Amino acid sequence: MRQPQHTGKLKVYRYLQADQRTKAYIPHTAFLTPSRLLRMLADYGAAYVKPNIGSQGIGVCKVQKDEEGFTLDTTRKKRQIRKHFRTSKSLLRYLKSLTPYRMIIQAPIDLGRVLNKPYDIRSMVQRKPKGKWTCTGFLVKVGSPNKIVTNYHQGGRIWSIDKLLRKLNIPEEERSGEIERLKHASLNIARVLSSKRSGMQEMGIDFAIDQNKKLWVLEVNSNHPQFHPLKRINPSEYKRMARFARSYGRYDD
Repeated sequence: MRQPQHTGKLKVYRYLQADQRTKAYIPHTAFLTPSRLLRMLADYGAAYVKPNIGSQGIGVCKVQKDEEGFTLDTTRKKRQIRKHFRTSKSLLRYLKSLTPYRMIIQAPIDLGRVLNKPYDIRSMVQRKPKGKWTCTGFLVKVGSPNKIVTNYHQGGRIWSIDKLLRKLNIPEEERSGEIERLKHASLNIARVLSSKRSGMQEMGIDFAIDQNKKLWVLEVNSNHPQFHPLKRINPSEYKRMARFARSYGRYDD
Protein backbone atom coordinates (compact mmCIF):
# COMPACT_ATOMS: atom_id res chain seq x y z
CA MET A 1 0.00 0.00 0.00
CA ARG A 2 1.31 3.40 -1.00
CA GLN A 3 -0.75 6.29 0.24
CA PRO A 4 -1.12 9.67 -1.48
CA GLN A 5 1.62 12.07 -0.39
CA HIS A 6 2.73 15.66 -0.81
CA THR A 7 5.56 15.97 -3.32
CA GLY A 8 8.42 18.12 -2.11
CA LYS A 9 9.46 19.37 1.32
CA LEU A 10 8.94 23.04 0.50
CA LYS A 11 5.27 22.51 -0.39
CA VAL A 12 4.75 20.86 3.00
CA TYR A 13 6.50 23.72 4.83
CA ARG A 14 4.38 26.27 2.98
CA TYR A 15 1.12 24.54 3.86
CA LEU A 16 2.13 24.46 7.52
CA GLN A 17 3.40 28.03 7.49
CA ALA A 18 0.09 29.28 6.09
CA ASP A 19 -2.02 27.81 8.91
CA GLN A 20 -2.33 29.51 12.31
CA ARG A 21 -2.23 26.13 14.09
CA THR A 22 1.18 25.17 12.75
CA LYS A 23 3.08 28.21 11.44
CA ALA A 24 5.08 28.71 14.66
CA TYR A 25 6.79 25.32 14.16
CA ILE A 26 8.31 26.12 10.76
CA PRO A 27 11.84 27.54 10.39
CA HIS A 28 12.58 29.99 7.58
CA THR A 29 12.71 27.83 4.42
CA ALA A 30 12.90 28.63 0.68
CA PHE A 31 14.26 27.30 -2.60
CA LEU A 32 18.02 27.71 -2.82
CA THR A 33 19.31 30.71 -4.79
CA PRO A 34 22.68 32.49 -4.54
CA SER A 35 21.16 35.60 -2.97
CA ARG A 36 19.10 33.62 -0.42
CA LEU A 37 22.14 31.61 0.61
CA LEU A 38 24.24 34.72 1.22
CA ARG A 39 21.41 36.48 3.04
CA MET A 40 20.76 33.52 5.32
CA LEU A 41 24.46 33.19 6.13
CA ALA A 42 24.53 36.90 7.00
CA ASP A 43 21.40 36.61 9.17
CA TYR A 44 22.10 33.32 10.96
CA GLY A 45 25.79 32.53 10.48
CA ALA A 46 24.92 29.15 8.94
CA ALA A 47 22.35 27.51 6.68
CA TYR A 48 21.12 23.99 6.02
CA VAL A 49 20.72 22.91 2.41
CA LYS A 50 18.87 19.74 1.44
CA PRO A 51 17.15 18.16 -1.56
CA ASN A 52 13.52 19.17 -1.94
CA ILE A 53 12.76 15.47 -2.50
CA GLY A 54 14.57 12.89 -0.42
CA SER A 55 14.78 11.16 2.96
CA GLN A 56 17.07 9.35 5.42
CA GLY A 57 19.29 12.40 5.83
CA ILE A 58 20.80 11.90 2.37
CA GLY A 59 22.17 15.06 0.78
CA VAL A 60 21.75 17.29 3.85
CA CYS A 61 24.52 19.90 4.10
CA LYS A 62 25.44 22.56 6.64
CA VAL A 63 27.06 25.65 5.11
CA GLN A 64 29.00 28.30 7.02
CA LYS A 65 30.96 31.40 6.01
CA ASP A 66 34.55 31.79 7.11
CA GLU A 67 37.48 34.11 6.38
CA GLU A 68 38.63 32.09 3.36
CA GLY A 69 35.22 31.50 1.81
CA PHE A 70 32.76 28.79 2.80
CA THR A 71 32.79 25.45 4.61
CA LEU A 72 30.32 22.68 3.89
CA ASP A 73 29.66 19.67 6.12
CA THR A 74 27.73 16.67 4.85
CA THR A 75 27.41 12.96 5.61
CA ARG A 76 28.34 10.21 3.21
CA LYS A 77 28.15 6.49 4.05
CA LYS A 78 27.78 7.33 7.76
CA ARG A 79 30.93 9.48 7.70
CA GLN A 80 30.84 13.25 8.00
CA ILE A 81 33.04 15.08 5.52
CA ARG A 82 34.02 18.75 5.25
CA LYS A 83 34.72 20.68 2.07
CA HIS A 84 36.02 24.22 1.55
CA PHE A 85 35.04 26.62 -1.22
CA ARG A 86 36.60 29.98 -2.04
CA THR A 87 33.55 31.40 -3.84
CA SER A 88 29.79 31.10 -3.59
CA LYS A 89 29.75 30.13 -7.27
CA SER A 90 31.89 27.03 -6.70
CA LEU A 91 29.85 26.15 -3.60
CA LEU A 92 26.57 26.35 -5.50
CA ARG A 93 27.97 24.32 -8.37
CA TYR A 94 28.87 21.56 -5.91
CA LEU A 95 25.48 21.67 -4.19
CA LYS A 96 23.65 21.31 -7.50
CA SER A 97 25.78 18.27 -8.37
CA LEU A 98 24.48 16.37 -5.34
CA THR A 99 20.94 15.74 -6.56
CA PRO A 100 18.81 15.98 -9.71
CA TYR A 101 16.13 17.72 -7.62
CA ARG A 102 15.92 21.35 -6.61
CA MET A 103 17.54 22.21 -3.30
CA ILE A 104 15.96 24.07 -0.43
CA ILE A 105 17.65 26.27 2.14
CA GLN A 106 16.64 26.38 5.79
CA ALA A 107 17.58 28.47 8.80
CA PRO A 108 19.67 26.54 11.35
CA ILE A 109 18.10 25.30 14.57
CA ASP A 110 20.19 25.08 17.71
CA LEU A 111 19.24 21.47 18.44
CA GLY A 112 18.75 20.39 22.00
CA ARG A 113 21.38 17.96 23.23
CA VAL A 114 21.36 14.91 25.44
CA LEU A 115 24.67 13.64 26.84
CA ASN A 116 26.23 16.32 24.58
CA LYS A 117 24.68 14.70 21.48
CA PRO A 118 22.07 16.29 19.19
CA TYR A 119 18.69 14.63 18.98
CA ASP A 120 15.33 14.92 17.30
CA ILE A 121 12.02 13.16 17.83
CA ARG A 122 9.98 11.22 15.26
CA SER A 123 6.26 11.34 16.02
CA MET A 124 4.14 8.73 14.25
CA VAL A 125 0.57 9.78 13.44
CA GLN A 126 -1.84 7.30 11.86
CA ARG A 127 -5.53 6.81 11.25
CA LYS A 128 -7.63 3.81 10.42
CA PRO A 129 -9.96 4.04 7.41
CA LYS A 130 -12.61 6.70 8.21
CA GLY A 131 -11.02 7.14 11.63
CA LYS A 132 -9.48 10.11 13.42
CA TRP A 133 -5.79 10.93 13.47
CA THR A 134 -4.01 9.31 16.42
CA CYS A 135 -0.48 9.85 17.66
CA THR A 136 0.60 6.22 18.01
CA GLY A 137 4.07 6.77 19.44
CA PHE A 138 7.54 8.26 19.20
CA LEU A 139 11.10 7.31 18.51
CA VAL A 140 14.13 9.46 19.28
CA LYS A 141 17.11 9.79 16.95
CA VAL A 142 20.37 10.63 18.72
CA GLY A 143 23.36 11.70 16.62
CA SER A 144 27.09 11.72 17.31
CA PRO A 145 28.41 14.87 19.05
CA ASN A 146 29.56 16.68 15.90
CA LYS A 147 27.27 15.15 13.27
CA ILE A 148 24.92 17.44 11.34
CA VAL A 149 22.17 14.79 11.05
CA THR A 150 20.72 12.36 13.58
CA ASN A 151 19.19 9.88 11.11
CA TYR A 152 19.99 6.27 11.97
CA HIS A 153 20.73 5.56 8.30
CA GLN A 154 23.61 8.01 8.77
CA GLY A 155 24.90 6.47 11.99
CA GLY A 156 22.46 7.80 14.61
CA ARG A 157 21.10 5.76 17.52
CA ILE A 158 17.45 5.11 18.36
CA TRP A 159 16.00 5.66 21.83
CA SER A 160 12.52 5.49 23.27
CA ILE A 161 10.87 8.76 24.32
CA ASP A 162 10.92 7.58 27.95
CA LYS A 163 14.68 7.10 27.84
CA LEU A 164 15.16 10.59 26.39
CA LEU A 165 13.07 12.25 29.10
CA ARG A 166 14.98 10.36 31.80
CA LYS A 167 18.38 11.27 30.34
CA LEU A 168 17.31 14.93 30.09
CA ASN A 169 16.53 14.79 33.82
CA ILE A 170 13.00 16.06 33.24
CA PRO A 171 11.05 15.57 36.49
CA GLU A 172 8.60 12.70 36.30
CA GLU A 173 5.61 14.97 36.93
CA GLU A 174 6.54 17.10 33.87
CA ARG A 175 7.09 14.26 31.39
CA SER A 176 3.44 13.77 30.47
CA GLY A 177 3.22 17.50 29.66
CA GLU A 178 6.13 17.22 27.23
CA ILE A 179 4.51 14.24 25.52
CA GLU A 180 1.16 16.06 25.29
CA ARG A 181 2.90 19.04 23.70
CA LEU A 182 4.33 16.76 20.99
CA LYS A 183 0.98 15.03 20.46
CA HIS A 184 -0.88 18.34 20.14
CA ALA A 185 1.55 19.62 17.51
CA SER A 186 1.56 16.28 15.66
CA LEU A 187 -2.21 16.08 15.38
CA ASN A 188 -2.53 19.67 14.15
CA ILE A 189 0.13 19.03 11.50
CA ALA A 190 -1.66 15.86 10.37
CA ARG A 191 -4.98 17.69 10.15
CA VAL A 192 -3.53 20.56 8.13
CA LEU A 193 -1.70 18.36 5.63
CA SER A 194 -4.50 15.82 5.19
CA SER A 195 -6.90 18.68 4.44
CA LYS A 196 -4.70 19.46 1.41
CA ARG A 197 -4.46 15.87 0.14
CA SER A 198 -7.15 13.24 0.61
CA GLY A 199 -6.39 9.61 1.39
CA MET A 200 -3.46 10.15 3.77
CA GLN A 201 -3.25 7.52 6.52
CA GLU A 202 0.18 8.00 8.13
CA MET A 203 2.93 10.54 8.68
CA GLY A 204 6.28 10.49 10.45
CA ILE A 205 6.90 14.00 11.77
CA ASP A 206 10.45 14.87 12.81
CA PHE A 207 10.61 17.49 15.56
CA ALA A 208 13.56 19.39 16.96
CA ILE A 209 13.50 21.01 20.39
CA ASP A 210 15.97 23.87 20.54
CA GLN A 211 18.01 25.13 23.49
CA ASN A 212 15.10 27.40 24.49
CA LYS A 213 12.67 24.42 24.52
CA LYS A 214 10.87 25.66 21.39
CA LEU A 215 9.39 23.01 19.10
CA TRP A 216 10.32 22.99 15.39
CA VAL A 217 9.34 20.76 12.48
CA LEU A 218 12.39 19.43 10.65
CA GLU A 219 10.56 17.23 8.16
CA VAL A 220 7.30 15.39 7.51
CA ASN A 221 7.60 11.97 5.88
CA SER A 222 4.39 10.58 4.40
CA ASN A 223 6.15 8.07 2.13
CA HIS A 224 6.14 4.88 4.21
CA PRO A 225 7.66 6.34 7.41
CA GLN A 226 9.62 3.59 9.13
CA PHE A 227 8.96 2.47 12.68
CA HIS A 228 10.69 -0.94 12.82
CA PRO A 229 13.46 0.26 15.22
CA LEU A 230 10.80 0.38 17.96
CA LYS A 231 10.26 -3.38 17.73
CA ARG A 232 13.18 -3.95 20.09
CA ILE A 233 13.16 -0.85 22.29
CA ASN A 234 9.41 -0.31 22.74
CA PRO A 235 7.44 -3.39 21.63
CA SER A 236 4.05 -2.10 22.80
CA GLU A 237 4.26 1.09 20.71
CA TYR A 238 5.59 -0.93 17.78
CA LYS A 239 2.60 -3.30 17.95
CA ARG A 240 0.19 -0.38 18.11
CA MET A 241 1.70 1.22 15.00
CA ALA A 242 1.65 -2.13 13.20
CA ARG A 243 -2.06 -2.63 14.02
CA PHE A 244 -2.92 0.77 12.60
CA ALA A 245 -0.77 0.10 9.53
CA ARG A 246 -2.51 -3.22 8.82
CA SER A 247 -5.90 -1.48 8.95
CA TYR A 248 -5.01 0.51 5.82
CA GLY A 249 -3.17 -2.27 4.04
CA ARG A 250 0.45 -1.80 5.08
CA TYR A 251 2.18 -4.98 6.20
CA ASP A 252 5.82 -3.88 6.50
CA ASP A 253 7.36 -1.58 9.08
